[in-house]
Amino acid sequence: MTAGTGWTMREAGVEDAAALALVGAATFLESFAGVIDGDAIVGHCARHHQSDAYRALLENGARAWLIEATTGGAPLGYALVSQPDLAAAQVGDLELKRIYSLSRFHGLGMGARLMDAALGAAAGYQRLLLGVYHGNSRALAFYKKQGFTQIGSRQFQVGPRLYDDYILARPVAV
Repeated sequence: MTAGTGWTMREAGVEDAAALALVGAATFLESFAGVIDGDAIVGHCARHHQSDAYRALLENGARAWLIEATTGGAPLGYALVSQPDLAAAQVGDLELKRIYSLSRFHGLGMGARLMDAALGAAAGYQRLLLGVYHGNSRALAFYKKQGFTQIGSRQFQVGPRLYDDYILARPVAV
C-alpha cells in the first residue's frame, strides 16, 4: 500500500468492483458532460461502468489499483490494465484501459502513483498503450509528461456518435 496526502493506494480485487464502477461512472460524467449527450453518457456508464463489467475484467486477468480517501475510505481514483484490444496493438503490448481520478483531487500526485503501478504491471512487456479522447488536453499533457507518444487514432462510439481518440504508447523500461 502506498500513500499520499489524504489518500492511500492499494491493488484492487474483484471485491472492489463496485468502487471501481462508481469512480468510473463519476469521472466519465465529469470528463464528458457538455461534450457527449447526457442520454449517451448514462447509457455508456450503465453498460461499461457497472460492477459486473469490472468484476469480469478482473476475473479475466486485468489488474487494478484503487485510491481511497485516508479518512472514511471513499474511492477517489483507479487505474486498470489488461490485454489490449486496440488495433494498433502488437505482440508484447499491455493496455492501460483506464486511469481516472475525481477532478476535485487532481494535483495530489495520484495520477503519477497510478501510472507507476501500471508501469510496474507492464514489466516484461514491450509497450504500454492507451486510448484518449483527442480533446482531453489535461490528460494529453499528463501522458506526454509520462513519456507517451501518439502512434495512431481510432473512433470511439458513445451512443449514436463517434468520437476521435488518439492511441498513445510508451516503451516499458526493462
